Amino acid sequence: MNSLSPLSDLLDDCRETTPEWTPVYDAFVAKLRIGAIAATAPTAGDTFPDFALPDERGRYLSLADILTDGPIVLSFNRGGWCPYCRSELSAWGERVDALAAVGGRLVTITGEVGGRAARLHDLVGPDASILCDVDHGLALSVGLAFRYDADLQKRHRDCGLDLADIYGSNAWVLPVPATFVIDRDRTVRFAFADPDFRLRAEPDDVLAVVAALK
Repeated sequence: MNSLSPLSDLLDDCRETTPEWTPVYDAFVAKLRIGAIAATAPTAGDTFPDFALPDERGRYLSLADILTDGPIVLSFNRGGWCPYCRSELSAWGERVDALAAVGGRLVTITGEVGGRAARLHDLVGPDASILCDVDHGLALSVGLAFRYDADLQKRHRDCGLDLADIYGSNAWVLPVPATFVIDRDRTVRFAFADPDFRLRAEPDDVLAVVAALK
């Protein structure tokens, strides 16, 4: 595990690939911070609300069901279209065996529709669970969703990125990427939720939290 590259290095590569977007995203993230987006998301010590979401095959799984096998790392992400999310999920894909070795399991949540959720297994491997948060209902309920502004909507459309098609909705609602470690009793043991989608929890730090639960 220690020989693997930190996720922060992969995220830096994403920034360097598209430097022209940096001022655009900086300005937008500043607005999200002013709006206190993600300020009400669950934090360490909270009880994560139970939920039921379909997996990529359409089978509904509740949080209570998932936790019967032990603690989980619950990851909200924007989807495979986002290079930062792909980097994060790829980093976890290299660590799923290490996560299983300390008794944990990766569960990632995406609002993507049209079979796109299933493709995330290419990044995280077959042992991770992929859940579909249609219309970002769960993200909204736990304070992890916001509406894209008109400027970013236009910029994405101009680049050929149709988020309305990806999410199956014209609402232009997106989730805040977030990572939680949730124990068997639904207690949140670790929480990372930042309006700046370019920042993510370091998987090795999260692994250490799961290992300490044994």
